[in-house]
Amino acid sequence: MNQPVTDGKQVPVLEPASDPRRVLLVTHTGRDLAVEVAREAHRLLTAAGLVVGLVGDEAEALELDPVEIAYDAEKAAQDVELIIVLGGDGSILRGAELARPHGTPVLGVNLGHVGFLAEAEVGDLDVAVRLAVAQNYTVDERLTLDVTVEHQGRVVAESWALNEASVEKAAREKMLEVLVAVDGRPLSRWGCDGVVVATPTGSTAYAFSAGGPIVWPEVEAILMVPLSAHALFSRPIVVAPTSRLSVELVAAWHGRGVLWCDGRRMVEVPPGARIEVRRGKMPVRLARAHAASFTDRLVAKFDLPVLGWRGAAELNRRKQSAQEETP
Repeated sequence: MNQPVTDGKQVPVLEPASDPRRVLLVTHTGRDLAVEVAREAHRLLTAAGLVVGLVGDEAEALELDPVEIAYDAEKAAQDVELIIVLGGDGSILRGAELARPHGTPVLGVNLGHVGFLAEAEVGDLDVAVRLAVAQNYTVDERLTLDVTVEHQGRVVAESWALNEASVEKAAREKMLEVLVAVDGRPLSRWGCDGVVVATPTGSTAYAFSAGGPIVWPEVEAILMVPLSAHALFSRPIVVAPTSRLSVELVAAWHGRGVLWCDGRRMVEVPPGARIEVRRGKMPVRLARAHAASFTDRLVAKFDLPVLGWRGAAELNRRKQSAQEETP
């Protein structure tokens, strides 16, 4: 069997099948690097015998052949075994949006900055393709959030989130007055810029920037983090995954808000509306190809100083001693 070669490494070629295996390629076509990497990924995948699909608008920008083009984004991940996302966490969240209704795993290749959701870096593209072709990966099911907006006794909007649902003030000059509750019981009332409700997956994103705790993804929980609350008690809280969290915009303050889900889906929230957040009915499935622990991922992504100055000095002494012993 012939093997396509990239960087001296071989990607296995699949035998022809009556029902070919399909992958969906998702990327940010507005970036030159992303376009270049997408074309290389397409070359490697098609050479290995996989059928590559693209969403309509991306297909027009990439001009790849052969491809299957999905003009209906909601059905793009249907009958697809894997979505490979080339980009940062924003692109991976878009891939999750396509994947979730069909339960399709998402494998992220980081082209962004931190890339917490990604499984590989851009320099390891050929490795990621080999793992995809060989199906040599595990799948993590990540907890999601289902979000509803109620106003005047009726549901006016519904959405979902993998990272977080954030309720934020719509106008810079006017803060929100919110009443937060857990399982139908009032907890506290704040004047604030907003409230973030996050999953463990999202605890390293917006909630982290707002001062929330980092929660290991294996932990099943929901976080609530106030944004710049003008209150003595406004600490982040962590509740059970079975809990219902609600954020009500106190009508008397006439403050209008906006609800953002993963920074991608926005709903305007009028005064008096209540946003209710609970565990999502459908998880997002992330493909994992490495056995590295979440602790190692944290250290690598945030470049945490695990050695400290004492450890660094000791490491330097060892290197110096090794060099002196080398003939």
